[in-house]
Amino acid sequence: MATRIVMSKLSPTMEEGRVLQWVKKEGDPVESGDVVVEVETDKANMEVEAVGSGILRKVRVPENATVPTGTILGVIAPEDEDISEILADAAAGAAAAAAPALEQPAAPAEPAHPEIVSPAPAEPASAPTPPQDGGTIKASPLARRIASDRGIALHQIRGTGPGGRIVKRDVEAAAAGVLGTPVPPEPGIEVPHERVELSQIRKAIARNLAHSLGPIPHFYLTTEIDMGRALELRAELNLSLAERGTKIGVNEILVKAAAQTLLEHPEVNVSFAGDHIRRFARIDVGLAVAIPDGLITPVLRDVGAKGLMQISEEMSDLIARGREKKLAPEEYQGATFTISNLGMYGIDEFTAVINPPAATILAVGATQEKPVVVDGSIEVRSRMRVTLSCDHRAVDGAMGAAFLATFRSMLENPLRLVL
Repeated sequence: MATRIVMSKLSPTMEEGRVLQWVKKEGDPVESGDVVVEVETDKANMEVEAVGSGILRKVRVPENATVPTGTILGVIAPEDEDISEILADAAAGAAAAAAPALEQPAAPAEPAHPEIVSPAPAEPASAPTPPQDGGTIKASPLARRIASDRGIALHQIRGTGPGGRIVKRDVEAAAAGVLGTPVPPEPGIEVPHERVELSQIRKAIARNLAHSLGPIPHFYLTTEIDMGRALELRAELNLSLAERGTKIGVNEILVKAAAQTLLEHPEVNVSFAGDHIRRFARIDVGLAVAIPDGLITPVLRDVGAKGLMQISEEMSDLIARGREKKLAPEEYQGATFTISNLGMYGIDEFTAVINPPAATILAVGATQEKPVVVDGSIEVRSRMRVTLSCDHRAVDGAMGAAFLATFRSMLENPLRLVL
């Protein structure tokens, strides 16, 4: 019996994926459970396993092509089975998706499974241009309705769908002024440049943050922390762990301190949900990690119930696999609190954009030796500045300030972290 290989929706934010490598080639035998193709989602590289056995009869989407979720990538079937009907249906869907969209009545919602596209590689997105010679701009019906509602001209939007088609996310991004609206060059000046296509991760970052900084009312609270005792504790712990070949880093201490603080301030471990606030029963801390083409946030689950050693071991594993794009969706989604540390780059202080659905994110700067006044005398101390970004719909100023006061106390009296 024929089995379709489909670009599945592997995460809630995934709208399209890129075929990285066909592990099996046309004509190869395939057993159920075999890895057939590797795809790039908006956060990770995933291996797609066959759910049926047979021969890989057809590869419809070549390597490096980007297609919407729901697209049939290939067909597995016995050698003597007729798959012409499957291929015809897929081709018909591809033709419908590639054809210029006609004006249609407003749809109530974006289709759950976008149309199947042509097996040819997706065309690079080009700058938006008005239609010429009576041509029609390619756009989905929902994208047209949203653009009309918001008063946005379609010819001003760059389409990122198949063949440059304008889809819902392009209109929303254009409305937010983040993605899809080209920056015109200065008149008469053509600056030499190199075109760098957006990776799936960078597209996801652009979409998610366009839905964060604009709609979410941010406010920021900054405090400075004396890190002397925390660094002394770290040095003592690492000395005792030397024989095991493991080390406790600053990030592990920050994650543990945040979790302990959230246990005392559960009103900050929340998410705004429209007509109510979700107060999470578990503390899942995400740690923003830079990778070559974007950012990923591995999530440590139930940190409030874990010690520094367990946090360190899990964090090392998650970060290593995150940089290799080997994390499963459940390993980088659903953080209830996030930490972004740029101290290792020498950044003194910064503000971070909240990563929905969480209501907070903590931005951590570099630890520096500074002269400070202690009991009337000037001393040199190790100081670190942190800034808490809060969603004002869910967290008030006093709540955020109380959280930071406890967080500072945790780090300045770090024995509380190992009790």
